[in-house]
Amino acid sequence: MTVLEDRIEMADADGELTLDELFESLERNTPEGYKVEIVEGAIYMSPQRDTHWEIIADIYEQLRTKYPRKRVKSDVRVDYPGHLNGFASDVTLVAENAEKNSKGLWRFEDIEFVAEVISKGTAANDYGPKKTAYAIAEVPVLLIADPYQGKCHLYTQPKGGEYRTELSVAFGVDIDMTTTPLGLTLKTEEFPRD
Repeated sequence: MTVLEDRIEMADADGELTLDELFESLERNTPEGYKVEIVEGAIYMSPQRDTHWEIIADIYEQLRTKYPRKRVKSDVRVDYPGHLNGFASDVTLVAENAEKNSKGLWRFEDIEFVAEVISKGTAANDYGPKKTAYAIAEVPVLLIADPYQGKCHLYTQPKGGEYRTELSVAFGVDIDMTTTPLGLTLKTEEFPRD
């Protein structure tokens, strides 16, 4: 059976696939080393690069100094508010007592922190509809690390579908998040630039 035949077969009465159906089909056809996300119904595949991975690993390792491994996730699907938003954020911190939903996915209501590392092809998503979806979901802390700008953008205090505070910090400068629910300072001196 071809991908097109799969999609036709899976279409619901309205002719639109669900997130579960889309991801099921994509999992069978995604090349090794690519990350897949669905943002407002559009499918995005992006290759993982060394720079991208090094920043993700650095953030993950710093979170692990405070949080247990079971709470820190990478590239794990979470469905967010809005039309067909299934994101696989670069780094996600789930709440201490978080439980998966009936589909086996983490609930967006239990997400305490998200970090996205910019890729050229999907930067507009991270700064646009994904940031909006995170704000609507009231994710308390969003960090966007941009190796092209050599900056991190920290967003906090979500309300009414937007973040009320933003802090931009150049790579090499510590990001003080001790006053946020994250409660730590993130070091960026080893974040590589593209």
